[in-house]
Amino acid sequence: MLTKQQIRHCLETMGEMFPDARCELNHSNPFELLIAVTLSAQCTDALVNKVTKNLFQKYKSPDDYIAVPLEELQQDIRSIGLYRNKAKNIQKLCRMLIEEYGREVPQTREELMKLPGVGRKTANVVLSVAFGIPAIAVDTHVERVSKRLGFCRYKDSVLEVEQTLMKKVPKEEWSITHHRMIFFGRYHCKAQRPQCEICPLLDLCREGKKRMKWKENKK
Repeated sequence: MLTKQQIRHCLETMGEMFPDARCELNHSNPFELLIAVTLSAQCTDALVNKVTKNLFQKYKSPDDYIAVPLEELQQDIRSIGLYRNKAKNIQKLCRMLIEEYGREVPQTREELMKLPGVGRKTANVVLSVAFGIPAIAVDTHVERVSKRLGFCRYKDSVLEVEQTLMKKVPKEEWSITHHRMIFFGRYHCKAQRPQCEICPLLDLCREGKKRMKWKENKK
């Protein structure tokens, strides 16, 4: 496991590599972001952006989503994985926003997680990106990078990864750290082919060293 100082070095290096790290889901308000993040489960941001381009022109408010038959909404998001389930959740979520939240997206994790289809990761993204409230959303990239580099243990749950990062990263840096780790995982430390041989963090990375050793032995 890396020390706080080593983690600080890793995060600063990621910041230098990806100075423009940000949320890549297109949206123009908290409601659109909530819909986009709900759609992004087990799906790429690029595909979500493709779908929301037309979706956000057709549906502007929670009322619009529940004004159409479920089948119509399903067709509109059909190219996205789990589209049937997601359409169902979006309609339930919109109904709840209308009936319980005055059509406003709630600004606490607890309230957000009461919405159908909204888990802790989605809630953290909305808090952080839409409202500027410090949060670390642990998606597959953040989890993979944290475990490969040794910020936390391989056996840690997603919640344990989040708690470890919250302890080891200053609160005011939670949101930017989340984005930098996602970019690092998405574009550099990829799931299938991490770029270990050109990685500036190789000397600290337990996984990278193992992979490089394995490559050497194969020669």
